[in-house]
Amino acid sequence: MKPIYIAAYHQSRFGKLLSLTQAEMIRLAVTDTCAEIGITADQLDSGSIAAACNFSLHQQGLLAGLLAGVPGMAAKPLEAVENACASGGQAVLSCITKLQAGMGETAIAVGLEKMRDAEGRADGKRVGEALGYFSDPTEREGKTFVFPHIFAEIMQLYMKTWNVSEADLATIAVQEYANARHNPFAQMRSVELTVEQAMTIAGPNRYLVEGLPLKTYDCSQITDGYAAIIVATEEGLVRLGIDKHDCVQVAGWGQAVDPLQHQQRQVLEPIGAYKAMNSAYAMAGITPAEIQAAEIHDCFTVMGALGTEILGRARPGRGAAYWADGNAAPGSECGINTSGGLIAKGHPVGATGIAMIGWAAWQLLQKVPAPLQVKAAEHAATFNIGGPVCASVCTVLRGPQ
Repeated sequence: MKPIYIAAYHQSRFGKLLSLTQAEMIRLAVTDTCAEIGITADQLDSGSIAAACNFSLHQQGLLAGLLAGVPGMAAKPLEAVENACASGGQAVLSCITKLQAGMGETAIAVGLEKMRDAEGRADGKRVGEALGYFSDPTEREGKTFVFPHIFAEIMQLYMKTWNVSEADLATIAVQEYANARHNPFAQMRSVELTVEQAMTIAGPNRYLVEGLPLKTYDCSQITDGYAAIIVATEEGLVRLGIDKHDCVQVAGWGQAVDPLQHQQRQVLEPIGAYKAMNSAYAMAGITPAEIQAAEIHDCFTVMGALGTEILGRARPGRGAAYWADGNAAPGSECGINTSGGLIAKGHPVGATGIAMIGWAAWQLLQKVPAPLQVKAAEHAATFNIGGPVCASVCTVLRGPQ
């Protein structure tokens, strides 16, 4: 198997991109990522593009055609991929698969989502309906906001099964908001949050579903944003004029999907998620104890806890305690979601998985802001999910050797 390296990464600020169109976002993603290493798009052999709401919110299909419209990208093997909120990670794996299959030596994975209007407003009901399409139809009945409702039920199950409190889970959001304060790309970079605020029902903070524990501060953001990453083989790096010893290697990856049907899922210990993560570790030849930094899919605080367990840094039921004990902070045992995570950095669905890998690579390259930098990190991991803990894409990254 060919070694695969990250040649370049670029992302927009997450939040409100106002009148910027999907086509413009795609163009900027490609050209600005290429500019990071001083190349042009015609030097790329293939690509993959990810989004989740292009049909439902914009009535636009064939995003690969928009990618081909970027100067230098026409007449190349391109495709759009969709795996709900794991679409971005899936796009990266699609590019890696092409390189392994001999379809060139360089590829670009692009992810984006335009979830707000030209004035920056979000139609929560419309976005909620669009995202609800990624659930089992039998779970949607009676749910106004489908995914917050589903994850509120998962949160309640997690709390009851493992004797975890709302305050324990709130510590995840508090740490991530603190991280986002130092991330210039984060949507909530100007917001401070304490456990007391996260637990107080007042102002913007409310219970989203009557009788269930999920509150506003437990949730990720409705976000505009794009991100792109260029991956390359060793030969591809030579063509691009990049020394592999200066690059992060994608040392391992894994992908698996659990059933969408509610009655077939094991949400507290999802088989596919664990299989994907363990496959990535096995390919990289390392153990969870060797991971010093990670970006995990915390669409809601309960997923921050579950993701920490799937990552292998905590045993089942102890993920929330890992955060509450301070072990996930940038200067602690394993810096998790130092970017601010989906909760505070933002969640532009199609871009999220790519942004996780990109930020983890920046950690290994010592390129993140000093207060967020994990010292002497040699390995990082990512865990990107789609749907109600169904589609999982995991990677293990190795720093420059």
